[in-house]
Amino acid sequence: MNSLLITGTDTDAGKTVLTSALAAYWQMYCSDRTLGIMKLLQTGTGDRELYTRLFALDQTPSELNPLHFSAPVAPPIAAEREARHIELEKVWKALQSLTERKDFVLVEALGGLGSPVTRELTVADIARDWRMRGVLVVPVRLGAIGQAVANVALARHSGFNLRGIVLNCVQASSEQEIADWTPIDLIESLTQIPVLGILPHLDDPNDLAKLAQAASELDLERLLHGVNLVAQTLK
Repeated sequence: MNSLLITGTDTDAGKTVLTSALAAYWQMYCSDRTLGIMKLLQTGTGDRELYTRLFALDQTPSELNPLHFSAPVAPPIAAEREARHIELEKVWKALQSLTERKDFVLVEALGGLGSPVTRELTVADIARDWRMRGVLVVPVRLGAIGQAVANVALARHSGFNLRGIVLNCVQASSEQEIADWTPIDLIESLTQIPVLGILPHLDDPNDLAKLAQAASELDLERLLHGVNLVAQTLK
């Protein structure tokens, strides 16, 4: 599938920032190719509204976010509050439709890999079942090493094809703090997954130029290796 699932260690790890950065880069440098963005499932407000505001998306609202619940809680709980079912088939069909129409699709997950999508399935389970390739966003803060190791172990156990890790500065951090909290060599040694770069803290996460610049500092070719069309575009 011509898509990349952007997942994280937990809520507020930086999935939206990475998605926005990659989309901004694509919009600036790859305008001859079509890009889609999807938020698989959203509870509360935030991501779908942001993407609508930042990017001129030639896609339907249901392709941007196929399933939405009002309460900002875990999907099974949010669905029960509204006496609704979590229609994964609807999400899958929207994803298929978008990937058929676009050269590439950025798909933002919800929460972390272990976050529940239904009472039986986690994000990692969905990623495996739908045979998606993905990247794990790890926030730069104390405890990040353990989070990275645990989420990579879950990905491996589930059979999710994890391409790499991107570190995200959720707050302004010094080089020493980054080295202490998220030492790249140690994370790679423990997980056997490559770290593809570091997203700096952005004072204005809506600045498309700065988002694109942040994306350009990542190892995009390695991240998108095997997706021939995109890899050629981003060189």
